[in-house]
Amino acid sequence: MAQEGADLYGETFSCSICLNLLKEPVTVPCGHSYCRTCISSFWDGEAVKNSYSCPQCREAFTPRPVLGKSTMLAEVVEKINKSRRHDAPAVERYATAEDVACDSCTGRKRKAYKSCLVCLASYCKKHLQPHHESAAFKRHKLVDPSEKLQEKICSRHDEVMKIFCRTDQQCICFLCSMDEHKGHDTVSAAAERTEKQRELQESRADIQKNIQDREEDVELLKQQVKTINVSADQTVEHNEQMFSELIRLLQDRRSELKKEVRSKQQTEVSAVRALQEKLEQEISELKKRDAELQQLSHTEDHIQFVLSYSSLSALSVSTHSSIITGPENCFEEVTAAVSELREHLHKVLMEDWTKVCHTVERVDVLQPEPTSRAGFLKYSQEITLDPNTAFIQLSLSEGNRKVTFIKRNQRHPPHPERFTDHCQVLSRESVTGRCYWEVEWRGTGVCVAVSYKSISRAGNESGIGLNNKSWSLICSTNNYTFYHNNIITTVPGPHSSRIGVYVDHTAGILSFYSVCDTMTLLHRVSTTFTEPLHLGLCVYYNVGTTAELCKL
Repeated sequence: MAQEGADLYGETFSCSICLNLLKEPVTVPCGHSYCRTCISSFWDGEAVKNSYSCPQCREAFTPRPVLGKSTMLAEVVEKINKSRRHDAPAVERYATAEDVACDSCTGRKRKAYKSCLVCLASYCKKHLQPHHESAAFKRHKLVDPSEKLQEKICSRHDEVMKIFCRTDQQCICFLCSMDEHKGHDTVSAAAERTEKQRELQESRADIQKNIQDREEDVELLKQQVKTINVSADQTVEHNEQMFSELIRLLQDRRSELKKEVRSKQQTEVSAVRALQEKLEQEISELKKRDAELQQLSHTEDHIQFVLSYSSLSALSVSTHSSIITGPENCFEEVTAAVSELREHLHKVLMEDWTKVCHTVERVDVLQPEPTSRAGFLKYSQEITLDPNTAFIQLSLSEGNRKVTFIKRNQRHPPHPERFTDHCQVLSRESVTGRCYWEVEWRGTGVCVAVSYKSISRAGNESGIGLNNKSWSLICSTNNYTFYHNNIITTVPGPHSSRIGVYVDHTAGILSFYSVCDTMTLLHRVSTTFTEPLHLGLCVYYNVGTTAELCKL
């Protein structure tokens, strides 16, 4: 009763805008009450008309009324909230637009707690009580609230649909199964649910496996980013050191040449200045003698002139200059030699620099898979089969490129790497980068595979595709089948006697192609290869069945 009273008061003191219990109640001039936020938002929308009205009675107010708190209403609302909090376990809130409403509630409907698949109705906790208390409802199936209960009713017979028609892939009622669906493959909805649940679990398992694979791929890519960054940083650092050494060497040679030129300059200038001083001294002596001779030429006494002239000593200076003028640019040959060296270094750097740039351009960590046979052929390699791994009834020919099943045992010498229980052989060469090859086969069927060398050589688990160390495409006259870790996958695709195999070990890509006039992708594997890969061939136990590595 207390709860009913609280609900009654709750309806009485609810805001007519939000339909919830008043929150911070205010009263407008006409006497109606609202939440402060609700009426304020309502009037904000009417501001353009410059007229404000009551949402209930539509009385208009101008100017916009000032809202004051309704103290009495606030106290009443607080008491109702306390009462609801005290009876919280039994309180059910009213249904909103997003909720499923109780079908038994009259007036304002409460939120549904459960839906009954037999009654095809939804109930709040109060109206659900008979389903818990009465034996008549014991077999009724209760589920979480659902708005789609009417979809479970047959529109033709107005009966609950409990049967699934697998022939038409639709839900039907019992009368439908006896009428237009008579003779169809029908099962109960529960049985179909069980089957679909199994498929759902398988789908989820596949999705989760894909998620796990991709998360591992993401981690590998993160590691790849780290590897690229570390490699690039180390390369830049090493290149900086090498270029610094080259620059330092050039600077040392520049300093040495400067020192040599300056030393030669000082030597030559000293020699020239010594000769200059000698010539200047001779000029001084000549000028002095010229002055003496001039003075003597003015002597009028003949005897004195003759005696004075005879007493003059002979000059010790040369009578002509022996200096040969050199070129204006004494070090022109040095400049020419340095210029020749510069041109030589420039030529070497430009030619080799082109090679360096091309090397950088070839760095491609995640090069996409080719889209044409010509693109695949760029990665073709010469691959041969290893006789030491061949089963005793396999004959190798054509330079160890062709394998043929022979009914009698071959004279293969004992070897620890020889397969003893499966008619198969591995290649001698391994793959750690990108590689492409093609296999031509004849007969009833062969397996074209890749495998780690560490695969077992004996026992059932040594068969390629029957373990986690090998990946095998089985080619027969009618279909293709892919095997890995003993898991079978049916592969659709056009029949071809030539199979192309592309491996990108770094990216973890393995692709099988049907090679005819065009290349058709049969199956692609995305994984992480932890060891080098070897080509594997397995032929059926039929005489004359062959598989040959094609020369590309």
